[in-house]
Amino acid sequence: MNENSCSFHDEKELRGGQVEGVSAGYPPPCDKDNSALLAFRGIPISELKNHGILRALTAEANNGWEPAVMNTEVLRAQEEWEAVDSIQPETGSRASSDQPGQLISFIEALQHFQTVDLSSFKKRIQPTIRRTGLAALRHCLFGPPKLHQGLREERDLVLTIAQCGLDSQDPMHGRVLQTIYKKLTGSKFDCALHGDHWEDLGFQGTNPATDLRGAGFLALLHLLYLVMDSKTLLMAQEIFRLSRHHIQQFPFCLMSVNITRITIQALREGCLSRECNRQQKVVPVVNSFYAATFLRLAHVWRTQHKTISDSGFVLRDLEVLAKKSPRRLLKTLEIYLAGVSKGQASLLGARKCAGPQAPPSKDLTFTGVCDLPPHSSEGTWLI
Repeated sequence: MNENSCSFHDEKELRGGQVEGVSAGYPPPCDKDNSALLAFRGIPISELKNHGILRALTAEANNGWEPAVMNTEVLRAQEEWEAVDSIQPETGSRASSDQPGQLISFIEALQHFQTVDLSSFKKRIQPTIRRTGLAALRHCLFGPPKLHQGLREERDLVLTIAQCGLDSQDPMHGRVLQTIYKKLTGSKFDCALHGDHWEDLGFQGTNPATDLRGAGFLALLHLLYLVMDSKTLLMAQEIFRLSRHHIQQFPFCLMSVNITRITIQALREGCLSRECNRQQKVVPVVNSFYAATFLRLAHVWRTQHKTISDSGFVLRDLEVLAKKSPRRLLKTLEIYLAGVSKGQASLLGARKCAGPQAPPSKDLTFTGVCDLPPHSSEGTWLI
């Protein structure tokens, strides 16, 4: 390099903020036109500021110094550096250029399903349980009331969403997964849609889509609902901590999918019709029933010192209770949320469960209660 030229020696010195070749005793060999300004215009202001170049220029301003044209190799290296896509720390996934890190609310996700064509999925649903003979007569005489006609479309939407799978190519589906991950873990960064980090949240494998059988995307909407409300988020975090207890651990997301399955069955069997008719709504009742059932499971799991070997029995008992006394469960949830609003101590007592956290076992295959034979005597999820 010419000792009288004004340039940056290399990219290493550019990052270090060192400006080389500035000499008050030798006038720069560059023209007094716009060539110098054009050279510096290729460097972002943030780079000039971060690396001290602006301070160096300011210090020399009173001495009559004028910048020379930058070395072409340095300019080319700078352009290549700026062209590199940013990589999010700890995840290895490329950052989203459209909506980086943008969370999605439950309402926004629900509205997406209300606007897209779901006709092919709607054909698969069975809104009610088919009964014949004495079972049909008994249900007619002593069973819950029928759902009001005006609420059946909303009920069918819920059941249709349960038929939809996870599409990793759909940006909305990806945002739902990212939101659940960030809310549960406290991470500020996007994560890959496939990877071991989903096993840490309690999915069975690296791809959450494989664990949604029997509940579909409704299982993810329920998790989204749980983490996007400030009061139910605290409950979700409590249950998540309990699921990582060193003795009482269980796969959090898989347990949630099982509870969504119970909720779907309760809706189809008319167990929620009375409450839906009372509130003149379906989606809020279904969401609250799901949350209340999850809260009941966590309470039983902690207070009765349940472990993974008890899972099958716990889920079957929970399903019976939930269908028999939905209003009782909903009232328990109301009391819990009221306590959270007042800043009272945890009703789950999760602090008593504090201890070394352990990742969920990767050797277990979980089957929902709806997939078990009616008279199965298995006490655990199937391996």
